[in-house]
Amino acid sequence: VLTVQAHGDYRQLQRAKALLQTGQSPEAILETLCHEDAYFTYRQIALLLNDGRYAVHTGPKARPWAGEIVSEHMIVTGNVLVGPPVLETMAQAWARSVDVELEERLLRCVEAGRDAGGQEEGQTSCALEVFDDRYAFPIVNLRIDVSLEPIAEMRKIFNWFQPLIPYYIQRTLDPSAVAPKKAFLEQHGLPVNPYAPT
Repeated sequence: VLTVQAHGDYRQLQRAKALLQTGQSPEAILETLCHEDAYFTYRQIALLLNDGRYAVHTGPKARPWAGEIVSEHMIVTGNVLVGPPVLETMAQAWARSVDVELEERLLRCVEAGRDAGGQEEGQTSCALEVFDDRYAFPIVNLRIDVSLEPIAEMRKIFNWFQPLIPYYIQRTLDPSAVAPKKAFLEQHGLPVNPYAPT
């Protein structure tokens, strides 16, 4: 897991990814980013590896309230939040949902944070990206860039997309082995898109 937010810089994200590929530890990567970035104090960065090693940084100039919670195989970060209960509620949602797939678990955490007050300025966007270490591509990559209710919108799209995850994996690996998406959806009694009338 790798996130860069709170005045996030896409270049920092790419730099951290490149450093990860060299086998550097999360702590060493944060140290490098700190030395290379004149605005490191504005950033919020989290790195969590499959083996449990992690590093997290919430700069003192990240807009308040900003902070993080770390537990085993989990980091929750946030900024411009109404307060610590947002992250606490997200961490609790993570702990309560061990029996569901990672993508569902993550979305439940985001929904819990929203319901606990979320960001002081309200919602604008939402993204859900999930990788499976068996594949070199994300198995979920959904975005709501601008919406009055982006998390509710994400839930609607995700609920439609979730049954398609195995289909898209197979289509990526071997397009000749799957039916066209519309035919697949019809075969399984699913709507052709999340906005189709039910």
